[in-house]
Amino acid sequence: MRSATQTSEISAPPPAESRAWRLTLMMVGGLTILRLIALFTTPLELYPDEAQYWLWSRELAFGYFSKPPMIAWLIWLTTHIGGDAEPWVRLSAALLHGATALVIHRIARNLYGGWAGLLAAAIYSLMPGVVLSSGLIATDAPLLFFLSLTIWAYVALAVETAPRRYFIAAGMGAALGCAFLSKYAAIYVLGSIVIHFAISKEARKRWCPAAAVLFVTAFILTLAPNFAWNASHHFSTVKHTAANANWGSHTLFNFRELIEFVGSQFGVFGPLPFAVLLGGAIWLGAKKRLTSPDLLLLCFSAPPLIIVAGEAFVSRANANWAGAAFVAGSVLTAGWLLRWNARRWMIGGLAVQAVFAAFFIACMISPKVVDATGLSNGFKRVRGWDQTVQAIIERSREETALRGPLSAVAMDDRFVYNAAAYYGRDYFGQPGAPPLRMWVHEAYAQNQAEAETPLDAHYGRRALIVSLEGGYRPEIEQDFKAHSGLQIARVRLDKKRSRRVDLFIAEGFAPLPRDPITGLPPQPQHQPK
Repeated sequence: MRSATQTSEISAPPPAESRAWRLTLMMVGGLTILRLIALFTTPLELYPDEAQYWLWSRELAFGYFSKPPMIAWLIWLTTHIGGDAEPWVRLSAALLHGATALVIHRIARNLYGGWAGLLAAAIYSLMPGVVLSSGLIATDAPLLFFLSLTIWAYVALAVETAPRRYFIAAGMGAALGCAFLSKYAAIYVLGSIVIHFAISKEARKRWCPAAAVLFVTAFILTLAPNFAWNASHHFSTVKHTAANANWGSHTLFNFRELIEFVGSQFGVFGPLPFAVLLGGAIWLGAKKRLTSPDLLLLCFSAPPLIIVAGEAFVSRANANWAGAAFVAGSVLTAGWLLRWNARRWMIGGLAVQAVFAAFFIACMISPKVVDATGLSNGFKRVRGWDQTVQAIIERSREETALRGPLSAVAMDDRFVYNAAAYYGRDYFGQPGAPPLRMWVHEAYAQNQAEAETPLDAHYGRRALIVSLEGGYRPEIEQDFKAHSGLQIARVRLDKKRSRRVDLFIAEGFAPLPRDPITGLPPQPQHQPK
């Protein structure tokens, strides 16, 4: 894999590599313990998307409306171990990121030596995007873990011989399949393998017919259940993923979006590491001084960044959409920093990111730190949901006691629906409690709650309507024959902000037809007070 020159200049002797591995274990283990302490002590509540994933985990499947199934499977596992409290819902994120850092060490050690492994693990562990992702449950943690296993196996293919090579090829296919079951952004890796095969003679030598067949077979077998689920559900997950690209936007070719996306990567990956990754790729590429490991890692890190940057230019892109680049990117950055002997830059860059990591843990443990630093707006979506749901439950109980059972409690926003499902699980799970339903705004379902629990005439006989901020209240009122008892509940989030929900009774659900072109209901003649 490495040339003799690289081996003599970069690789550390075995005792030093063992020491680098021990230091990596200590660093990753200590950081993971701190993250677990923060998870189990934080008063911050589940973000509504996290509550949605928890809801999915109550009924295991091979796919869901907007995401592949891995995240629901992980939550099912951790909550069956420890219960449904917030830390157990989020537990796998911190553990998976720790495991990914260890795999990254092994990748870097094989390509650049043990000390590069330690540095790469540190860069990844302290990456701002990983710091944030470790404190919540989302699809990025399992995606990056299985991508790291895929790249590790791909590196090993170059040095292993049969029959071990065949087992590694099959394991690589299974790991990539699991990455797809985590997030469809894993598709970049397929392109990376093809690109590396096309431009590198060394890449072509690592494959033989048997290894290729085993890789493809294991990949297809792992992914097949999700493909079958999508086929039986009109490819809803694939369609939702494609819709996120927003290519139907009327504001195409936006330089501002492109600049904002590139700038955001300094925040996601870290200022120094991303500058090294971007600058090193341009400079070494122009000078034609890329080594074989450099080229391999660029094939895995560049495509996600380039493609998502293009997506930002023609439409829009979220900062984390190129996250698949940063497993290989962490290794590549570490290799270059050590090759350039940039010790002061390494220490300074990691110190900045360590300060951010410590600050984020402090914010998780004590939200007063958030308020004191004026960052409350960034945490508003993990506050006040329990109180919001309790206000809904209180009104539901009052209506049931005064006028008899409700036919449903219906929401106009999936965030409120997901929060009610989680924080109201003890109440809404009781026999005789009104079921949770979703009022569907458009002609077609836009999320899983609308697809699986839409409000209809049966559940709309006498429903308690919950409208977040009252935004859709006029449209909802149009869909019922009668409405009464408006109550506006407000939940304080911090000193300046509160969350409003409009609660009212609606009877006789008879929805107006949606426009066949826009999918929207007719515009109401009045606005909410």
